Parts: sequence; structure tokens; C-alpha cells
Amino acid sequence: MIDAHHHVWDLSVRDQDWITGPELAPLRRDFGIDDLPAAANGVTATVLVQTVAVAGETPEFLALAERHDLIAAVVGWTDLTAPSVADDLAALRAAPGGRRLRGIRHQVQGEADPRWLCRDDVRAGLRAVGEEGLVYELLTLPHQLPAAIETVSALPGTAFVLDHCSKPPIASGALEPWAGLVRELAARPNVTCKLSGLVTEADWEKWTVEDLRPYAEVVLEAFGPGRVMFGSDWPVCLLAAPYETVLESARALTGGLSAGERREVFGGVAARVYGIARPPRAATGRPGPSA
Repeated sequence: MIDAHHHVWDLSVRDQDWITGPELAPLRRDFGIDDLPAAANGVTATVLVQTVAVAGETPEFLALAERHDLIAAVVGWTDLTAPSVADDLAALRAAPGGRRLRGIRHQVQGEADPRWLCRDDVRAGLRAVGEEGLVYELLTLPHQLPAAIETVSALPGTAFVLDHCSKPPIASGALEPWAGLVRELAARPNVTCKLSGLVTEADWEKWTVEDLRPYAEVVLEAFGPGRVMFGSDWPVCLLAAPYETVLESARALTGGLSAGERREVFGGVAARVYGIARPPRAATGRPGPSA
């Protein structure tokens, strides 16, 4: 089983300036790879994902992955708008642990311009990511999906991954226009989607699996199980649920799939997208020990 999305950070090395206010206070501490309860829950490989738009973080993550076999892939950050982006990507691939760099991400959700992804300099950077054989992860909000659809369509040679289902408005219960936009994005064959981050888009105090189900069903129907992968979004998920609960919720949301389809969601898709050795057949989405 592969956890396709988690983070780590050490506040003594680098501040996480997005952790502000009392609601996020539980995250204002260090979270290391030894704190991640993945292996204890049957996970055999993970994808470590960037947290800040700082060039120094990615080499640190690559070095960490080189020391920990559990981290099979790293999604890092580089400035897509820099004229040197191709050289910067090549340098990361040549750095210690660079063989585990499999993707690039930027916090598009924080960009004021809803069409940031459509800028010429951004698209040039995205094209360089694809030419380097890396995937690009879309961290977008629903109102940014039209730009994502245009950009994914314009760059068929670049593989994209939609993080957190583009953060649907689960707490409000609204489906549209998010659902229609996700279906339109999913019609592009060069994009896959992470079944991740849903619990923190719901009511943190009283969410249920049934609150998440309509959104998971849209994603599974639009992309199909062959283009959806499980991610915990640990430790951010801890704002709403422990790791074990997030995993059990994902199992419940995919309970109507066949055994083969669950193997895709819980390992097969991530293995293909990130070039990870395919997990053994026993590591599936079948129920494991309860939390």
C-alpha cells in the first residue's frame, strides 16, 4: 500500500509560515518521518510532498528520502517562472537523493490571480517539468479549476496530479460548480487525482464518512479507479482525524469497488505515476486492523 501524500517539517530548520492562528495551532510543532504512523498501518511506501515555496526544502527532502526507504518519491518545489527552471530541475535530479524526485508542486491556492496557471512563464515552467519526466501537482481551489483545465489541455505532454480533489466545499454541502469542473478536468487523460485532504474540508469536529461520500463518488466516477490514488495528507489531517481514521474512511469510501480497483487506488496508481516498484498483491485496500 502506498500513501501518495504526506508531509514532514522541523520548525528549528524552517518556519512553516502558513501555520497561523489558533485553529492551526496543533500543527505548530515538529513532525518527522519517525512520527508518521504509515508502516504501522500497512503502508509500504510513501510520497513526501513539499510544504513551502523555498528552494532549500527540496534538497533536504531528497536527502531524507535517501536515508529512509519508506519514502519512495518526493514532490518538491522550484520556481516555475525562473528562466533557469530547466537547469534547476536538472540540478535537483543530480543532487543526493535526486533519483527520488518525481514531481513538482506550488501552492497555487495562495495565488491571488485565479488564472496564474495560464501565465506564459508558468506554462513554460510546467513544460520544463514534463520534459524532465516529472509530474506537476495541482494544489488548487475550486475557483481555480477553469485555469487548470485550460493548462492541462494546453500541455498534453506534461502529467498532472490534482491534490486533495481541489478542496471541495464539503463543510457547506455544496457540490456545484466544483463537481462539474472536476468532471471536465478528468476528461483530460494527462491528469490523475489524489483521494486526500477531504477530512479537513469537512467540519473538523463532527464530520462523518457520509459527508465525504458524495465528493469521493464524483472523483471516482469522473477519473475512474485507475486514475485515483489514496493520500493521507498527514500531519495536516490531524486537525480533523488521526491517520488511522483517514485510512479507514478511504477504505469505506472505496468499499463499493472491486478488489482490483481498490488495489489501484491504494497502490497501483501511485506506483505508475511516481515510478514506484509495484506493491505486493497483499498490500491492498482491504480492511486491516481497526484503530
